[in-house]
Amino acid sequence: MQKERLLFIYPKLFTFIETEIKLLSSDYEIILKNQNWSNKYLLPFNLVIQFIFLLINIRKVNIVLISFGGYWSYLPSLIGKIFNKKVAIVVHGTDCVDFPEINYGNLRIPLMRWFTKKSYQLADIILPVSKSLVFTENNYYSDKTLQFGYSHHFKNIKTPYKVIPNGLIIEDWKVGSYNKTENTFITVMTSDQVKRKGADLIVETANKLPNCTFYFAGTESIKGIDVLPENVICLGRLTPDKLKDYYSRTQFYLQLSNFEGFGVAICEAMLCNCIPIVSDVNYLPIIAGESGFVLKKRNSDLLVDLINIALKTNLNELGNRARMRIEIEFPVEKRKRMLISSLKN
Repeated sequence: MQKERLLFIYPKLFTFIETEIKLLSSDYEIILKNQNWSNKYLLPFNLVIQFIFLLINIRKVNIVLISFGGYWSYLPSLIGKIFNKKVAIVVHGTDCVDFPEINYGNLRIPLMRWFTKKSYQLADIILPVSKSLVFTENNYYSDKTLQFGYSHHFKNIKTPYKVIPNGLIIEDWKVGSYNKTENTFITVMTSDQVKRKGADLIVETANKLPNCTFYFAGTESIKGIDVLPENVICLGRLTPDKLKDYYSRTQFYLQLSNFEGFGVAICEAMLCNCIPIVSDVNYLPIIAGESGFVLKKRNSDLLVDLINIALKTNLNELGNRARMRIEIEFPVEKRKRMLISSLKN
């Protein structure tokens, strides 16, 4: 039996995009094209190239699947609508937010905002990875209540949506025998994410907890902080195996983001029995569940108190609970079933 054909559009071939392609390839023949959408000066050329690509391929497919709203999503949504193809857009986070206080969110850019809004209006269904991307309130960052989500920023979006959380390949993050090092904490961020991910809060807290060790994976330095305390160690970029090794030896994972659409890294760490300590932001408290701790306000004194409470708990029990939570709630097979069901119906 011949597979249906699916046109897959994305801005960059992230690791989770590669996983998505593998998931869908068992049920669909996938047509895709890599383009460099990060260079704004190439935008006119990219749109022309994409337009030609779409005209050549749109009649071959039944479904147009787009990952992230943005410049790249408008023409596929428009042409898909014209040719009566089902158009689905997976939204991940930055495509649903305007957060000027931390200089984050594609919707801060007027032209990107227009392309994104039109794409969401044209789509047949929007598939957010968490309900918070539709609408959320943030009381963590400041005393002022902040509101985010595409339904907040775009008041007249009537397109139906279905929340489909990200999924993890459980066996990729299975650790063998391991020994957790006492009073150790790890977080993952790139050098351009330090403000959104709360790096300054972690460093401030590290100064108050000299007997604890804090690892930063993914970056070699913390932008804006020239001298780090001795108990803060930047590991730089790590291979998945090396990262898994650090997770397996670290007790806690810190996800203290000021905004986080989902949080795949925290799920990977929890699969390695890291106990999550998360900010009260978006979907993070739901991911942590009863296996971790939630910081209600962005305050280092409150974080110190929370860490001291966490260190006195049954760490083995919480670590096992953390892994079990991801195994049950966020396996990749669950996302695959929900995604294919949404595309076929």
